[in-house]
Parts: sequence; C-alpha cells; structure tokens
Amino acid sequence: MFSKANDIERAFRHIRIFTLLIVSASFVFCCFALYKSYQITQASQSKVFILADGKVLEAYASDRRDNIPVEARDHVASFHRFFFTLDPDEKAIQANVVKALYLADASAKKQYDNLRESGFYTSIISGNISQQVVIDSVAVDTKVYPYYFRCTASQQIIRATSIVTRSLVTEGYLRTVSRSDHNPHGFLIERWMTLENKDVSIRSAGVSPFF
Repeated sequence: MFSKANDIERAFRHIRIFTLLIVSASFVFCCFALYKSYQITQASQSKVFILADGKVLEAYASDRRDNIPVEARDHVASFHRFFFTLDPDEKAIQANVVKALYLADASAKKQYDNLRESGFYTSIISGNISQQVVIDSVAVDTKVYPYYFRCTASQQIIRATSIVTRSLVTEGYLRTVSRSDHNPHGFLIERWMTLENKDVSIRSAGVSPFF
C-alpha cells in the first residue's frame, strides 16, 4: 500500500515538473514572439512604398539628422530657382515669388519689395525678358545652428537681341520650422543677402556661346 502511494506521489511530481517545463517553454516562446513582432513592426515603419508609373517602389525612412545637409542644400537651391527664374508674364512671376517667399523670412520679402518698387519686374514684362538661374554650388555649415549657407549661381538674362550672363553669390542662415506643403524641407531662410551680382559676359542672341 505504501509502495503504491509512493508511486502515485512520484507520478504527480513528474507531472508537476513536466507541466512546469511546458509553462516555462510557453512563456519563453511568447516573449520571443513578442520581441520578433516588435522588430518586424519597427522595420515595417521604416519602409515607405511609393507608387510611380504603376510600379511599387520601396524606400526607407531615416533620421532627419542624416539628411540635414542634403535637405538644406536643396531648400536653398529651390528658393533661388523660384526667386530668380522669371518670364515676361506677371502671373508666372507672382507664382514663383510666392513659392520663394514661403521658404524665407522678411529679408527675402524686403529684396522683392525693393525690386518691385524699382520697376524691375515691370521692365521684365515690358521688355519681353526672361531670366534663368543655374545653381553652381550651395555650401551649408551644419556644425553651428542656425546653419550658415552660401549659394553660388549664374544668371542668364535673355533679351531679343542679347544674352547677359551674371554671377550671383548670396548668403544667409537656415532655421528649422514645421514641414508643410509649401515648405517640404522644414527650413526657413533668414538674414538673406546678395553678396555679388555682376555681369560676366554679354553676347548677341542667336549666337552659340561656343563660337
């Protein structure tokens, strides 16, 4: 009788040990599953899928600090293209200037007002003049905030009889602001000023610059 009791007790002990192992293994498995789910969720959040021409392209999100130099240079370049690209059309000029002023503070508005009051835009329209700008380089110092930049570009002022090429050098500072549809990079140009804007060459319209 005592032998049977010992056997029953031994059997229950084995069952308890086995049950404990099963519970422990289940707990470890659940923790592992939760950890892997978290990893997969984090990985999926860092991926961006873009639909272009009927194709799904995969892109990866990254910390903005890694992209500050690139975004800052593109912000400065975009501002200068909007501000200095002009055609003899009042609505086209206004549309470009409005886009540019969303990217800068009152220092850009002041330069625009000075040009408008001097009759610059009126002369562009009345003289059927087009102005194009090519950005040569944008240097941004991201070590000190707000970020200092210097933009070097060339302008072409195209008239019916001549094409004037001018050098353009500007500088200013970049402050971070909230991103928006009008300001996708989330920067604002401050204390913007023109350091150089002078004629480099003048040639007759219709004559190739290579001859």
